Parts: sequence; C-alpha cells; structure tokens
Amino acid sequence: MLNKKSSLLVVLMLALVVIVTACGGSAPEKNNKQQGQQEKEQQSEKQEKKQKNNEGGLSVQGSSTVLPIAQKAAEDYMQKNPEASISVRGGGSGNGVAALIDNAVDIANTSRFITDEEFKQADNNGVYPVPHRIAMDGIAVIINPENGIENLTLEELKQIYTGEVENWKELGGPDAEIVIVSRDSSSGTFEVFGEIALDGSRVAQTALMQSSNGTVKSTVSNTKGAIGYIGLGYLTDDVKAVKVNGVMPTNQTVASGEFPISRPLFMFTDGWPEGVTNKFINFILSPEGQKIVKEQGYVPLY
Repeated sequence: MLNKKSSLLVVLMLALVVIVTACGGSAPEKNNKQQGQQEKEQQSEKQEKKQKNNEGGLSVQGSSTVLPIAQKAAEDYMQKNPEASISVRGGGSGNGVAALIDNAVDIANTSRFITDEEFKQADNNGVYPVPHRIAMDGIAVIINPENGIENLTLEELKQIYTGEVENWKELGGPDAEIVIVSRDSSSGTFEVFGEIALDGSRVAQTALMQSSNGTVKSTVSNTKGAIGYIGLGYLTDDVKAVKVNGVMPTNQTVASGEFPISRPLFMFTDGWPEGVTNKFINFILSPEGQKIVKEQGYVPLY
C-alpha cells in the first residue's frame, strides 16, 4: 500500500500530466482558429475586389517603365467603355507586386519577373500571380549631352557603377568626376540592369538613387558628368543615349536581340483574369494596344 507521501506524489504527477496535456492541445486549436480567420479575411477581400472588377472598377500599380503604356491604354479603354473606371499608379515593380500580394490591386505592372520570395509570400496570402507579357524594352544608358563619350562596354559600365572607375578621362572622356545615377532597389529596372550590366555586383554607395525613370533622366540632364539608365520610352533630347557594346538602344535593336540590356515587360494578375481585368489586358495585347506600346517608345510583341 502507498503511504501518504507516495499518494501525494502520485496526485501531483497526475495533475501535471493533465496540465501539460491541456496546454499542448490548446495551442494548435488557437492557431487553427487564427488561420481560419485569416483565410476568411483573405476570401472576403478577394470577393470584394472581384465585385468591384465585375462592375468596371480596375486598379493598376507598379513599374514606372510600364506606367506610360498603362496610362495611355487606360485612357483609350475608358473612352471606348465609359462604364469602366481604371486607376493607374507607379511606384516601382516591387511596390506593385507587394500590392498584388496584399489584395490591394487587380494588376501589378513589372519590368522584371516576380522573384521566388515574392511567389512564396503570395502563396502564403492565397494569391497566385499569373504573368502577362505586354511588350519588350531596352534599358538605355544615358549621359549628360555635354559629355563626348559615344560608346561603353558592359565591363566599363560595371566598373563605373561599382566605383572602380571614377573619372571620365579613364574611359577616353573629359577630365570630370563620374556622377552615378541609379534607380532604387524597389525598381525592376534596377534589378535587370544589375543582373545584366553589373553581373550581380553592388552599386557604389556614392550613387544617387532615384525613384523613377523620370527623375533619373532629369538628374542626368541637369548634372555634368552624370550617367544613368532608363526605359526606351523615356528617351528625349534632354539626355544622350550611348551605345553599349557598339549597339545603340532602339526598337529595332531590342526586337532583334542585338542590344544587350533588354527585357520583357509584364502585367501580373491574381489567377487568370476575369471581368474588366481580362478585357483590359486583352485590349493591350490587341493590335490597337500594341500600337500604343510602340507610340510610347517601347517594342510591341508583333
């Protein structure tokens, strides 16, 4: 028979087992409830967005490179379809993708493909990004018009943007400090330029980081010794485009594959598009929409 001390010990052990079992069972139950609530909220957001979309409302956000195409296409589409209401904003490819993942927009404009990490984030949020290629683009390297440099190689661009070469005279140009102008890290143009021209190397810390193609162009135009890069659609006489590896950035050289710094432009949707989202993307892919692509200075798909 058990004495009083042994009996007390058994009771305490049984009580501990009950407590541990209860604690172990409550956490998963709580997590399941939280997950279920999160899924309900996501589904509610999707239903609300789908309802607005079916009624003609469409929100578009992302790449400043794609922005001129999207704005002009939206303007023309709404003229033909007065019931449609299309909102178009820039902010960079990364911000556009983030908004799509958060169920905040119908279309994310990007000048690069979605990353693996973004796909994971989207999957965790119940979003399934589907790419729609709408155009091709070349990333033009631009300098101040007073600079006499006509051609740069990819290796020279890497030397400039990593800070290895700091004066134009080292490249056969004037005795002037090189002012590096770059897009910021939320930009798809920044990522593609970094992959192709810099071979993955980091941009020098002295670089002036800009939020859009327009601000890059403006900075280079107003700064002697500056160098930057922009989408083809932003080229004007305010800046001077240089050859890269002996090839000038034009619609023809991008279409042929001769120009070395080129990329496709995308619109991403959550799943296969429906309603006005589907109609708007089909409009951009139509002959009329591809004409808009060309008029905005980019390379149509056909």
